[in-house]
Amino acid sequence: MSMRTSKLIKAPQELESAPDKKGSLKQNGLSVIKFYLHTQGDIGTCFLKEHLLLFVKSGIYTVRFRDQEYIVRSNEMVFINKSMLVEYEKSGEPGSEYMLDYMMFFLNEKLVEVFVQFAGLKPIYPVNGEVPVSIIKVNDLTLSYIESLKPYFDNPDDVRNALVRIKLMELLFHLVDSNDHFQYQLLQLSNHDRNSSIDKIMEENFTNPVSLNDLAYLSGRSLSTFKREFQAIYHTSPLKWIRNRRLDKAKKLLLETSLSATDVCFTTGFESVAHFSKVFKLRFGLPPSEFRQQFKRREEGLKE
Repeated sequence: MSMRTSKLIKAPQELESAPDKKGSLKQNGLSVIKFYLHTQGDIGTCFLKEHLLLFVKSGIYTVRFRDQEYIVRSNEMVFINKSMLVEYEKSGEPGSEYMLDYMMFFLNEKLVEVFVQFAGLKPIYPVNGEVPVSIIKVNDLTLSYIESLKPYFDNPDDVRNALVRIKLMELLFHLVDSNDHFQYQLLQLSNHDRNSSIDKIMEENFTNPVSLNDLAYLSGRSLSTFKREFQAIYHTSPLKWIRNRRLDKAKKLLLETSLSATDVCFTTGFESVAHFSKVFKLRFGLPPSEFRQQFKRREEGLKE
């Protein structure tokens, strides 16, 4: 039994080496990963590079995104859009020695597009707005599907790549047939412009642990095209823009909240307090803590 705080991870790539992984199926960017562990509170943060369907067989998996909390219980699923940073808490059931058993199904945009076309899905009502996270109730057919995967995990090397794709398509059929809301989400995703605007991608991800390759992928462009278009828009490099955008947010948090300098550092996407302090001083003339203190002294002086 464990209770620990995990570091930030990128999914699905870094989950392949997770100590609690009990098996996986993979094919060209698609993957299904099974986990089994005993825990009373495994907490951490995860950046999703692909869309995620997470099924809880037993236990409780809590997802926090922005100011919302989503609790996924036994025989439930949660669907989470890609390009999102979410906090999670994993707990087993008390009556089963806190055992947690769950699966993660990662879906890329191409699979979603092919499925929507193949299934002939049509909007039931106008597809607009954003539904980044939703809980999905699981019916008996979907539970039978989950059980049907067991032999594949027992012998993953014998499973053909195309079969992994077919099994994921089968899962999507089960879910859209029983969940109109999930069908709405898939249509919403398939209607997105693959070449998303660069400014939108940057604003949504500048505090996330993403590389330039990740940003290019999220925008639907090659790395060279992404760099060229970014330079034309912002007249600077992506890395310099990200650093300055993070510093601007850090300054705002220091002046308007009670977060410690360390919390501000990690909240704004920096991974080293020493580096954060150094670049903050280069930009604003003082280290973060001294900058805040000077501002407070100035404010107090104006009140006298």
